[in-house]
Amino acid sequence: MSDFKNIEHIFFDLDHTLWDFDRNSKLTYAGIFKEENLDIDIEKFVQIYIPLNLKFWKMYRHNEISKEELRFQRLKTAFDSYGIEVDKVQIDHIADQYILKLPEHNHLFEGCLELLDGLKDRYQIHLITNGFDEVQEYKITNAGLKKYFAYMLTAETAGVKKPDLKIFEQAMKDTGATPFNSLMVGDSLEADVEGALAAGMQAVWFDPDKIDANYNGYRVERLSQIQELLS
Repeated sequence: MSDFKNIEHIFFDLDHTLWDFDRNSKLTYAGIFKEENLDIDIEKFVQIYIPLNLKFWKMYRHNEISKEELRFQRLKTAFDSYGIEVDKVQIDHIADQYILKLPEHNHLFEGCLELLDGLKDRYQIHLITNGFDEVQEYKITNAGLKKYFAYMLTAETAGVKKPDLKIFEQAMKDTGATPFNSLMVGDSLEADVEGALAAGMQAVWFDPDKIDANYNGYRVERLSQIQELLS
């Protein structure tokens, strides 16, 4: 498509875009709850947990809570909503185990590897993620993604989180990219798309859940559609 004819660098978000966070998270919690002898219906739990996790991540992006508060409160609030009493010591332990075990699950969104295989010889592809340093590297390594990305910038390394303009500017500076030749792909309309557009980049919103939002820019429901946009 002519709108993308100048693109040389493609920056991807990781969680919820390439790496299937919700599926991997569900598997991780199921294993931990079994080890902790917690009688929890995992299907019911994740229905409660997923929107709460998004809520607390948004608060974290806006610097309203710390990383430690995010990790604790998303679990505490989910357990309270589920109706099970779990004490602080056990919640802290589960939160630590979750971070440790999450990268052991490596499910990717359908079409992820095919997309990256199709892009790697035509573009320089990179990662910009708000995820935590200690797990993102393990995720891309364990999921077989590391070979596609020579560069990954995390919010902790950058010192700011998407959608802050500075993280996009830092990523472009580090990779020799410019707003003119850069495209951002991510699942968060606020953090990925609006942040990238504010930095002067092009953006594609990955929206597999077909969110009802007033957005007239480029939106795809499947990763395979990104290749189509670029062809």
